[in-house]
Amino acid sequence: MASRVTKGKGKSIKGPKDGSECSTVKCLKDWSNWALKKAKVITHYGFIPMVIIIGMNSEPKPHIYHLLSPV
Repeated sequence: MASRVTKGKGKSIKGPKDGSECSTVKCLKDWSNWALKKAKVITHYGFIPMVIIIGMNSEPKPHIYHLLSPV
């Protein structure tokens, strides 16, 4: 029976094979990719609470159920 080699879930980060520093372009690409992923999560979970907070601070002061009701 042949043995199976299973890979772990998720993406693995492969570093440079010779141990040298990564290039500036590669580091910039990795950093911007990381920053955009974090911004996407922050926007996803922060948009609705931000709208509610801005709505609660407006004049006339609405009740919370007025902000959350569809009409």
